[in-house]
Amino acid sequence: MTNRPTISTTALPLMEDFYTIQGEGFYQGHAAYFLRLGGCDVGCVWCDVKESWDASHHPITSVITMAEKAAASGSRLAVVTGGEPVMYDLTELTKELQSRGLKTNIETSGAYPLTGTWDWVCLSPKKFKAPHPSVFEKADELKVIIYNKSDFVWAEEHAAQVRSTCQLFLQPEWSKEKEMLPLIIEYVKDHPQWQVSLQVHKYMNIP
Repeated sequence: MTNRPTISTTALPLMEDFYTIQGEGFYQGHAAYFLRLGGCDVGCVWCDVKESWDASHHPITSVITMAEKAAASGSRLAVVTGGEPVMYDLTELTKELQSRGLKTNIETSGAYPLTGTWDWVCLSPKKFKAPHPSVFEKADELKVIIYNKSDFVWAEEHAAQVRSTCQLFLQPEWSKEKEMLPLIIEYVKDHPQWQVSLQVHKYMNIP
């Protein structure tokens, strides 16, 4: 496994932050303040935020500043995403967010071990870089992106590694939504331990 980049824990590359509605997974429909960190070495070919990959393109921002803006929004929930946020030590970021009364959620491929204190961990594994084994036992939610028919088997392989209480979601990759969603619907009907996740924020035309 490649080592994490060496960077301060009190300031991180921030691509964007905004208050919106969580559009995916277990917290779908909830108001949430998103912190999108720059930097990713996973390299999903269908990624819709490839501009996040190069951390040097995004300003190094104090975690205190991030937390203050999140709290000022009025949100009760902060979602840390990327890029790939677990590239960084997120201990100080979660500390600052939680000290201001925000619940902390992370969306990650699990490419590195988790750092920080999380109220909810969404593991969304990618074929391009396998999750670190330690992340499976910490996942509250497994969200698998379905791009090809073969991804259902791949999803089950990962579901077998998470806790029995982990929420299981199948989500169509946006560009394949019309093709994959009918297959997901039938799969969930046959395998009701899974749930359907949709990117409803895209249907609503919000960030």
